[in-house]
Amino acid sequence: MHPVLKLVAQRLALSTLLLLAASVLIFAGTTILPGDVAQNILGQSATPESLANLRKELGMDQPATTRYFNWLFGALQGDLGTALTNGRDIVDSLGGRLKNTLFLAFWAAVVAVPLAIFLGLLAVRYRERWPDKMISAVTLASISVPEFLIGYVLMYYVGVKLGWAPTVSTIYDSMSLGEKLNAIALPVTVLTMVVLAHMMRMTRAAILNVMQSAYIETAELKGLTSFQVIARHAFPNAIAPVVNVVMLNLAYLVVGVVVVEVVFVYPGMGQYLVDHVAKRDVPVVQACGLIFAAVYIGLNMVADIVSILANPRLRHPK
Repeated sequence: MHPVLKLVAQRLALSTLLLLAASVLIFAGTTILPGDVAQNILGQSATPESLANLRKELGMDQPATTRYFNWLFGALQGDLGTALTNGRDIVDSLGGRLKNTLFLAFWAAVVAVPLAIFLGLLAVRYRERWPDKMISAVTLASISVPEFLIGYVLMYYVGVKLGWAPTVSTIYDSMSLGEKLNAIALPVTVLTMVVLAHMMRMTRAAILNVMQSAYIETAELKGLTSFQVIARHAFPNAIAPVVNVVMLNLAYLVVGVVVVEVVFVYPGMGQYLVDHVAKRDVPVVQACGLIFAAVYIGLNMVADIVSILANPRLRHPK
C-alpha cells in the first residue's frame, strides 16, 4: 500500500476509535450525574409508583451497558432519541440549531482566516519592528481575555452606546443574508478575536522557519521585494503547518461557541445544550456532546490528512 494511503487509513481508524471513546465518556459522564431525571420531570410530589413507571418507560431500569449500546446503535442509525422535556425528536430539534452554529462559525472563519494570514505575512515582513510587535501584542492581548468579557464589553459599547449592532443575535429563516450578518456581527467579532492570535502566530513562525532556506536567498538575489519573496516563495512552502492550525481553530469555532452563543442568546447548538443542561434533559446533552465530539475529531482528522498530503516526501517516496 502507498505510504500516503496507509497513513490516511491509520488516521481514519484512530479517529473512529477516538469518537467511540468520546461516546463512552459522554454517556458515563451524564449517567453518574447526581439527581434523578424521573424525579426532575414529575416533581417532588410524585408517588413511588409513578416514578418507577417513568423510569421503566425511559429505560432507566436497564443496566448502564445495555442503555449505552442502545444509545450508540441508535446514534449510528441517525436516531439520537427524544427530548425528555418536550417529547420532540432530538434530530429534528438539532437540525436548525446545528445549521445556525455552522453559519456563525463559517462567517467567523471567513473573517478570521484571511485576516490571520495577512497579519502573519505583515509581521514577517516587518519582523522585530514596531508593526510586528504591535500585531503580536494586540492579538495576544485579545486571546488572553475571556470570551464572555469581550462579548459583554462589545455589547455595552458597540451595541448599547454606539448602536452599531444588535446586542441579541437572534436569526430566523425568513431573514435576508444582510439581516443575518448584521445580527451576528458581535459574536463573529468575539470569535475572530479569540482564534486570530493562534493562527497569526503559527503563520508567522512557519514562514520565518522557511525564510532560513537557501532558495529564499536566491529569490532575494533576483531582486524581488521582501513581500514578494514572502508571498510567492516562503508562504506556499509553509502552508502545511498553517493549514493544520487553521483546521484546529475551525474545530474550535464550531465546538467552542457555547459561551458566545449564551452571551448573545444565539439560537445555536451551544445555547440549546446549556438550556437542556439546566433542565437535566440527559438525551439532549448526550446528543449535543456526541455531535461536538464528532465535529472536533473530524476536523482534526482532516488537518492531519492535509498535513500528510502536503508532505512531498510522503507523496513521492523513493
